[in-house]
Amino acid sequence: MSQPFLPSRRAEEFGTRSAGGVPPKILAEAAVIVERVRSGGEEALREYTTRFEDCAPEAPLYLTGETLQGHLDELPSGDRSRLERIAERIQTFAQSQRDSLAPVETPVPGGHAGHRIDPVEAAGCYAPGGRYPLPSSVFMTAITARTAGVQSVWVASPRPVPITLAAAAVAGADGVMAAGGAHAIAALAYGVGPIPPSDVVVGPGNLYVTAAKQLLAGQVQIDMLAGPSELVVIADGDVDPAWVAADLLAQAEHDTDAVPILISLDAELPSRVEREIENQLEDLPTASTAKEALRDGGVIVCDTIGEACLACDTIAPEHLQLSVSNPGDWSDRLQHYGTLFIGERAAEVFGDYGVGPNHVLPTGGTARARGGLSVMDFLRVRTWIRADSAADADLIEDVAWFARREGLEAHARAAEIRLGDE
Repeated sequence: MSQPFLPSRRAEEFGTRSAGGVPPKILAEAAVIVERVRSGGEEALREYTTRFEDCAPEAPLYLTGETLQGHLDELPSGDRSRLERIAERIQTFAQSQRDSLAPVETPVPGGHAGHRIDPVEAAGCYAPGGRYPLPSSVFMTAITARTAGVQSVWVASPRPVPITLAAAAVAGADGVMAAGGAHAIAALAYGVGPIPPSDVVVGPGNLYVTAAKQLLAGQVQIDMLAGPSELVVIADGDVDPAWVAADLLAQAEHDTDAVPILISLDAELPSRVEREIENQLEDLPTASTAKEALRDGGVIVCDTIGEACLACDTIAPEHLQLSVSNPGDWSDRLQHYGTLFIGERAAEVFGDYGVGPNHVLPTGGTARARGGLSVMDFLRVRTWIRADSAADADLIEDVAWFARREGLEAHARAAEIRLGDE
């Protein structure tokens, strides 16, 4: 083997990978599409779905109720049972997250203050449908929205296949719009046909999806701007190299832009993993995609745990897998990742397909600022103040003082007018 599949890299090479964002050309093209859907509504949406072959001109654009249920009923019983079992795991985890949140009430001068937690009314969920349809993304977005309590949940997916439609039925979505790309995101955001304007638009997608979300952020809430998928495997000399190779290849087959990275604490491990990668690629149907992605990944060899943690935190990967003999010693030392898999038995693919935690995760180093999609993305924490008696004089004086410090006299007077209101 003349050239390794995974080249030797430095962590800093990956730490700057998201600096460019969406290319200006694609952002400009997406802006035209978004504006056309905003102004043209369903006519514009149908124009784009035909142009980009999201669905045939004569095919229905919106698939709802009986249609979704029909696709679910047509599945073999074993497939349906598996879908329902996976959905239950995702819903159970999301419900645990929801149950961990509670309203707050606390005494304040003259009364009480607090917050309440309520869902948004409408959510749009995007599920990619390009090279590989992803019904799993239907589950991760729509089930999470429903568990949060969202009333209207619509899914958008180009060329939706039967299992995607069946997944939407299991997830409890109101319907599926057969559209993808920037025009689908715009339609979800602004509302079109039976789809109401969304308060939140979530889900992974290609650069045009990401560009549209970037353009619409501020008009609607978005989850994140997703880039190519990433996996860092931290491994020591005790790990099975075949398992490491399998995990890296699972990441690499996503897309040619995927980023599989091995951080090794053993100088000999990379060569053993390379041999396993070579062996496993021989009969892998997605080998051509995986080989290209491997070239964009790499190997980082570290001498100590501290050095490995620093390298990983510099990358801040979407997925982080601890394939080491003492994974518990690592968990509290690592600061930046989308989701963590502790121990080599906790394969990243289990997270993709429904152990419970969400697989919609921050990429491109943005795990430094946020975690993965959760019920929290569909909830609003709203504060309140209740006055039970006359306002405390000290409070009024403090408010008036601060207002005048900022040059806002009417603010000060609105407070002072309540002095002695009893």
